Amino acid sequence: MIKLGLGIVVAYLLGSIPTAVWIGRIFYGVDVRTQGSGNAGATNTIRVLGAKAGIPVLAFDIFKSWLAVILARYFGNSLPLESNYFINYQILLGIVAVIGHIFPVYVGFKGGKGVASLVGILIGLFPVAFFIVLGIFIVIYILWKYISLASIVSAIVFPFIETFLLHQQHLSLIIFSFMVGIFVPITHHKNISRLLKGEEHKFLMKPKKRKDL
Repeated sequence: MIKLGLGIVVAYLLGSIPTAVWIGRIFYGVDVRTQGSGNAGATNTIRVLGAKAGIPVLAFDIFKSWLAVILARYFGNSLPLESNYFINYQILLGIVAVIGHIFPVYVGFKGGKGVASLVGILIGLFPVAFFIVLGIFIVIYILWKYISLASIVSAIVFPFIETFLLHQQHLSLIIFSFMVGIFVPITHHKNISRLLKGEEHKFLMKPKKRKDL
């Protein structure tokens, strides 16, 4: 039990690593939470600092929650693999990592929305469904250029793909997939409001113009 509990603590501390905040402060002297959307995530980092800063943020935010899920094999090695107990522990560590991302202990509990970190869990638990949903995300973004819209729609269709197309058998994974479909729209409620009003900004990855010296 001590080892299982330690895994939860490690997952939270891992998820709490404020990638966007630290990269912004160390390399650019900017706290991304004070600019753009005010969100300490990859999208706002790209918007404020550019892709050179945002892509590493995205990659590490995905990696840290994926790693939390994988660490279940170490901290939960007393549980039978493929059992409901082990799967539930994997889900728990992943969720705790996302909570850490949203409420990071290192920077005053003000983090990102957790979507990138959630992606890490999906890769760890639902690799096939994830890549199907990734394709949907890319198509929606290409057509409308709204990251928020692509994230919301992808999250909503995800549990149906996992449950009815891929015929997931574990009840815990089915429940979690539907939680994802609810969680992402809730965290994007402001974006939904702006989309309905036609006020949401499109996300265009254009290089910044250099000023003449």
